[in-house]
Amino acid sequence: MAGEALDVPAQEASPAHDRRRLLARWPLLLGFAILAVPTLVSLGRQVWTREAGAHGPIVFATGLWLLWRAEASFVALARPASALLSGFLFVPGLLLYVLGRAYDFISLETAGLYGVGLGMALSVFGVRALRQNWFPILYLAFLVPPPEWFLDNITAPLKQFVSHVTTESLSAVGLPISREGVTIFVAQYELLVEDACSGMNSLIGLTAISLLYIHLMRSSSVRYALLLTAFVVPIAVIGNILRVMLLVLLTFFFGDSVAQGFAHEMAGIFLFAVDLLLVFAVDALLIRIVPRSWRAA
Repeated sequence: MAGEALDVPAQEASPAHDRRRLLARWPLLLGFAILAVPTLVSLGRQVWTREAGAHGPIVFATGLWLLWRAEASFVALARPASALLSGFLFVPGLLLYVLGRAYDFISLETAGLYGVGLGMALSVFGVRALRQNWFPILYLAFLVPPPEWFLDNITAPLKQFVSHVTTESLSAVGLPISREGVTIFVAQYELLVEDACSGMNSLIGLTAISLLYIHLMRSSSVRYALLLTAFVVPIAVIGNILRVMLLVLLTFFFGDSVAQGFAHEMAGIFLFAVDLLLVFAVDALLIRIVPRSWRAA
């Protein structure tokens, strides 16, 4: 009898039993999917087709892969949180989702969906599982697009800085170039430094990809992740200065039609790849000079 009594808890604690218990929560997953699919369609149409949101599909695909990769950990640590704690995230998130959906405010809608997802995850897995697997959850937050007014306020001084450095640098080598605000004049051509050339678009995508790289390759601490991310900011700005310089040179030597056509898009892709290589190079350098104890997870 004693042996039989001991078999029951062992069976209940098995991974297969835990998975069956979690699968019984399928209505939550179905409800989240009903909310998520329209938002993903809106993101695809409104955000991911623009340069500012080009990193979105990558973050979405790799974020789902990270969750699948951590599935065993989520199941093993699952201890459902209280309804009060889950509702603390679920209810405000649902309100934000409804407001964003009703007023076609994609940033608010996506943020609300993210909050709903966190609330549901708490109700199924609990605080310990989410804390242990914090990276996929934080990483998926990059799917929330910043509001346009926020980007406008942030990019304004960056555009001025990029315009100033570009003009002064090319003027120093004899190019007939001047500027007025964020408008650059070279020969008979006039170029406007737009938001895409400020550095913010590259900064968001670079930060997301850099954090993914750190997580997969280094399994490092939050401190090291923040340290490397701090280098992402100047790398993104420098990359966009080089991009504007390249476009100015293409305009001057080959005309506006060449610079604003296929070459414009290729310049952005090429310099983003260069930015990533610079991030990898900085990481390789930091690994050599930062103490191992400070990089430990």
